[in-house]
Amino acid sequence: MKRTLIKNGLVIDPANQVQAHLNLLIEGGKISAVTTEIPDADLVIDASGNIISPGFIDIHVHEDPITADGTIYNDETKALFPCMARMGVTTVIGGQCGGNKYHPADYLDIVDRDGAAVNVAMLAGHGFFRERAGHMDIYTHVSDEELVTMTAFLQEAVDRGCLGVSYGIRYVPGIDERELKATAEVCKKDQKLIAAHIRSDAGEVFSAAVEFLEIARSLQLPVELSHIGSMAGFGQMTEFLRLVDEYKMKGVRVTCDCYPYYAFSTSIGSTTYDEGWLERYHCDYDVVEICEGTYKGQRCTKEIFDEVRKTHPKYKTICYVMKGPDVDLAFSHPNVMLGSDGTLNSGQGHPRAAGTFPRLFSEFVRPGKLSLYEAVRMTTAMPAEKAGLKTKGRLNVGTDADLVIFDPKTIQDHATFTEPLLPPSRIEYVFIGGEIAVNNGTLLHGDLGRSVRL
Repeated sequence: MKRTLIKNGLVIDPANQVQAHLNLLIEGGKISAVTTEIPDADLVIDASGNIISPGFIDIHVHEDPITADGTIYNDETKALFPCMARMGVTTVIGGQCGGNKYHPADYLDIVDRDGAAVNVAMLAGHGFFRERAGHMDIYTHVSDEELVTMTAFLQEAVDRGCLGVSYGIRYVPGIDERELKATAEVCKKDQKLIAAHIRSDAGEVFSAAVEFLEIARSLQLPVELSHIGSMAGFGQMTEFLRLVDEYKMKGVRVTCDCYPYYAFSTSIGSTTYDEGWLERYHCDYDVVEICEGTYKGQRCTKEIFDEVRKTHPKYKTICYVMKGPDVDLAFSHPNVMLGSDGTLNSGQGHPRAAGTFPRLFSEFVRPGKLSLYEAVRMTTAMPAEKAGLKTKGRLNVGTDADLVIFDPKTIQDHATFTEPLLPPSRIEYVFIGGEIAVNNGTLLHGDLGRSVRL
C-alpha cells in the first residue's frame, strides 16, 4: 500500500482544536498517523512554510449539469467542479436554492460510477421535485395531491443519501407554510438539514427569515440560511445577525453562509428581477451587468434589460448592489461560514465559482479582518459539522485524506467579473482520497471525487 508523508507544515485542524507543526501519513485514502516523527513513506512532501488544512468544504454550490450522454459536464476550462478543486475545495454540497440539475440521488450514483473533480454531496431540491410532481406555476399553491406526490419524491431522495432538503423560496413565491412544513418533515426522522434562499431580501429580509426559522423551530430541524450577504447586505446585516442569534438562543440550530464579494449573480429571468426590484434595491438598471450573449460585459439600460429578460431569461447577470461593510460584518460573526454559491453556465458567471476560498485568505485574513484559524474553521469544521459529515473537514487518524496545502502569505484569488474562471495561485497541493488532485493550480486527476451520503 502506497504511503505518503507530508512533513514540516503547520497543521490547522479546528475540528480537533489543533494548530501545530505535525507530520501526516496517508495510507489507503485515510490519515494513518499524525506525528512529530518522520515515518518511512513512498512519497514525501515538504510543506515547510505552508498550512496543512483539511480540504475545504463548500456548503453551497449549484452542481454541474448532466450531459445528453448521461455524464457530468466536465470541461476543465468551463465546468464548476474543476474550479472548485483548483481552489482547495475537496467536497461540495449541491442541489441548493431548491434546484437540482438532475435527480439528486441519481446524480450521486453517476459520481460514484464516473468520479468527479471533487467529492459531491447533494440536497434534494424542493423546486425540482415540485415540478416533477406536476406543478409548473411557481406563483400558485400546490394541490393536496401534488403535495403528497412531492413529499414522497423528497422522502425517497433523502432516504437514498441526500443530506436534506433545500428551498429557493424566492424562486417559488407560491410556496406557503403548509407546503414548507410538509416537505421539510421528510428530514425529521434522521434530523437532516433544511436550507433556504429565503423569500426576500433587503428591507423584506426579516419577515422572510422568520418564516423559515419558524418552520425549523416547529420541526426542531437544523437549518442553514443561504448566502446572507446577498440577502441582508444592503444595510440590514446588524439586525439580521441579531435576529439569527435570537433564534439560536431559542434552541434553533441555525447557521448561515456567505461569500466574500459585494455583488450577487442570478439569471435575468429569475423572480429576483420581478416588478419592484428597483425600489427594493434603491437603484437603476445600470447596477446589472450581462454575463452572456450580445451584451456580455455591458451594464443594462431599461431597453437592454427588457430585451434580454424576454429573449434569454437564463442568461447570468451580476448585480452590484451589496454593501461591503455588511458583508465584512457577516464574516466577523462566529455563526457564519464560507459558501461560494458557485454556479456556471458554460463557463459564464460570477468569480465566486473560482475565487471564493482563496479570496477569504487574501482579502480577509491577510488584512487582519479574520484570523487564519477562524478562516480555516469556517471552511472546514463548520460546514462538516453542519452537514453531518463525520470523516470530512478534519485530519485526525482514520478520517478521509482530503486536504489542502497552501501558503497563507501569498495565496491569492485571480478570478474577476470580466474573467471569472481565472484560477488562484499558491495552493501547492490538493489531496482527495489520499491522491494528489491538484498540484500548483494544475488539475492532475479530475475523477477522484466520490459521492458523500448520509
